[in-house]
Amino acid sequence: MTTVLNGIRLGVVGGDDRELYLIPELQKQGASIVGVGFEKAPPIPGMVRKSTIQDIVGEVDALLFPMFGTDERGGVKAKYSDSSIALNKEVLQAIPQYVPIFIGWARPALKSAAEKMGIRLIETAKLDEIAILNSIPSAEGAIHMAIKETPITIHQSESFVLGLGRTGWSIARMLKGMGASVTGVARRPDVLARAVEMGLRAVHFEDLEEEIRRAEIIFNTVPTLILDRPILDRVSRDAVIIDLASIPGGTDFEYADMLGIKALLAPGLPGLVAPKTAGKILAEVYRKLILLNLMSYEHRI
Repeated sequence: MTTVLNGIRLGVVGGDDRELYLIPELQKQGASIVGVGFEKAPPIPGMVRKSTIQDIVGEVDALLFPMFGTDERGGVKAKYSDSSIALNKEVLQAIPQYVPIFIGWARPALKSAAEKMGIRLIETAKLDEIAILNSIPSAEGAIHMAIKETPITIHQSESFVLGLGRTGWSIARMLKGMGASVTGVARRPDVLARAVEMGLRAVHFEDLEEEIRRAEIIFNTVPTLILDRPILDRVSRDAVIIDLASIPGGTDFEYADMLGIKALLAPGLPGLVAPKTAGKILAEVYRKLILLNLMSYEHRI
């Protein structure tokens, strides 16, 4: 592998098992890595460990945050950290303008604060290259969860996929390959037409309340409240819901529990079921993004 990141210093903050594979891949490309939130992680040769984000902002050319982004208070998920990590206003003020932040999802408050401070914030989860490749382990993980949680086979099951985006298509394709009767639910006429062409039952979201009673397994990928009370009232009590949408998901989980419907929120599946693959995907895409953003900044100054 070409060492195109020679001389570039990267700060990796928090994360999960994906980062344990991402970091060595970036090192192979020549990058120097400083990590925050890895006190309990296995040894990572060559990585310098620091305690806080403020300790590294003056030493790095770019900051890499987890695909999960942050919670409402700016908390950063850090599976291997001894203490909490936050990406808040105080931290943002310490970050030089020439240091871009790469993060999976950025909440509105973070985006607004970064914009006001002139900090470049790059949301990576929205990039097709990452989202499409990540849809493969996401789909495999979702189907694996469905197999574990249902007393039936995927073969000949009535499986509904809500939202035919990048992850939804991958789930539908895999389910169909396993012999399921797949219903794809979407709004756009062109997407519904593609579903028919693929051999799926195509249902518009306007008709979901009537059609959902057929479902034995429901995979939701839509990050808004889709499986609300009126819809859940029509869902079979024996059905299983696997919700892959970003937190808080697209299901009224409290009401589903009241009805006795098994509903599981499963965001971040690539990091759970295939962290090595997910880490390598991120390393390849980050290589291009880092070079592009650093060169872009140099041209502006």
